[in-house]
Amino acid sequence: MHAGTTVELLCRLETEPAPDGGRAVVVVEVSDHHPARAVRARQASSADETRGHGLQLVGAVAESWGITYRRDLKTVWFRLLAGPHDRVYGPPARFSQDDPDLQRDLRAAELLAPAPVRRSPARRSDADWINHGALSFLAEASDLLSGQLDEEQVALLAAQLVVPRLADWCAVWLYDGGSRDSSGAPPRLARVWHSSEGRIDALRMALEKDPPVLPVPGPQRDGAGAAVPWPWPQEPSGYGPGGAALACRLLAGGRDQGALLIGRAGLMRFPDEVVGLIEDLTRRVARAVATARAYRNQERISQVLQRRLLPRGPATVPGLESSVVYEPREGAWAGGDFWDLFDAGDGRWCFALGDVCGSGPEAAAVTGLARPVLRLLARDGYGVGEVLDRLNKTMAREATDSVAAVAAAVAAAGPGPDAAVELRAEAEQTRFLSLLYGEIVPHADGTAGARCTLASAGHPLPLVLGTGGGVRVAAAPQMLLGVVEDTSYESESFDLAPGETLLCVTDGVTERRCGHRLFDDDDGLAGHLTACTGLGATAVAEHIRRAVHAFAATPPDDDLALLVLQATERR
Repeated sequence: MHAGTTVELLCRLETEPAPDGGRAVVVVEVSDHHPARAVRARQASSADETRGHGLQLVGAVAESWGITYRRDLKTVWFRLLAGPHDRVYGPPARFSQDDPDLQRDLRAAELLAPAPVRRSPARRSDADWINHGALSFLAEASDLLSGQLDEEQVALLAAQLVVPRLADWCAVWLYDGGSRDSSGAPPRLARVWHSSEGRIDALRMALEKDPPVLPVPGPQRDGAGAAVPWPWPQEPSGYGPGGAALACRLLAGGRDQGALLIGRAGLMRFPDEVVGLIEDLTRRVARAVATARAYRNQERISQVLQRRLLPRGPATVPGLESSVVYEPREGAWAGGDFWDLFDAGDGRWCFALGDVCGSGPEAAAVTGLARPVLRLLARDGYGVGEVLDRLNKTMAREATDSVAAVAAAVAAAGPGPDAAVELRAEAEQTRFLSLLYGEIVPHADGTAGARCTLASAGHPLPLVLGTGGGVRVAAAPQMLLGVVEDTSYESESFDLAPGETLLCVTDGVTERRCGHRLFDDDDGLAGHLTACTGLGATAVAEHIRRAVHAFAATPPDDDLALLVLQATERR
């Protein structure tokens, strides 16, 4: 607000529930009393003044916003979506000026949105500011940048850190291929920021026409992109009056990540102190961009592997309705749980639900071994018990060979025998697999229902829900796969009558924890399954999934997988 009048601020919470069941809304209104009054300039505009960020910030964070004009009142309003309201908060804490968390938040806010300060006509001394505030500035910049795993957010933070404290405008270019070497394409303009909001669009248009082309860097240390003077472009609408500009290459990991360009009006050249500070900040930005890209690549690999490790969808079984829920735990590299439902030929359909003991790439490797072997053995005509016998031998032999080879390689590389022993122990744990495996054969005479044969190898036992609401266990517990090579597995058979439901889950369901309680304590899973009497397979799966999530306030800390098979009344 620059109307020169008293400003009224009104905040209110809309307590009525949203019509779509969504989140609550906070409404903020800011009003002044002279909407048509000409704004009187207090003094010559200073490059230090921070103006014009307000509506841009509102547009970025608000659900909706607008301006209302009345005869003697102008109001800017915006609506913010409130956070989840199922959490109960206690009395607000009493903060003191010495509280470290409060001080850290205030320093971060000062860096990203410094308050306008009335100054004398004489501009402050860059040397004085750098001597007193440079270390704090760089420390806080490192703290803010290190927590970002999105390169777009890194570019935004970099621009906001520079403007208006060190420059009037800033632009960040990034190579889409991850670096200049791997892309071959020109960099894209990722972020533009100007101390005057009205010039941002014009600045972006001008910069897109004239991207910085810096010389290819020679051998130098990570991020050591020296700042070089850059010609002040002849675009007054975007850049403002003449001034000085600097271009810095973003170098990290020996790769060219992009470039940072800054400008400040009214200067012939940037002071040496500012140049040094910009170079220090550029190194931090470059490392943050490289880290964010490494995280993005790792996430992409995880997603690709996850898609390859799981079937594209369950097969359609005549006379049966099926439903699958699969949710890797939050932040998982690639889930240790897996499922399958496929046509094995000769009128047989096989299903599997497994859980590798371990996590990360080691668990994914076991999943990548188990699922293809299961399909191959099933399609070769082996029965349920024989499939588990052969898979158990395969896993035990494969694990023994790989553990010995990897442990020897680690010991030869130099970390020492302790590292090899630790890796051997971890790999031996990862080779274990709990698995529920079975086959479904629809009745040959065309009647509804099917014959089901299954076995559980160290897995949570399957449950069958009858049409009358009764729940029974459908298998006996047996040894984990991969523990003892010569273990023999037994299968059990039963008829799945029309309307009956077979529920298979992993321990992410049964061992979901809330304090000292588990979801399956006191037959909790069976109780929830009983409540599903009369529901279809999809509704049963969704009911169990919601019950697991609602059991505790925190997100699940393990993969969650369940498979539901229900015999229909007709074939």
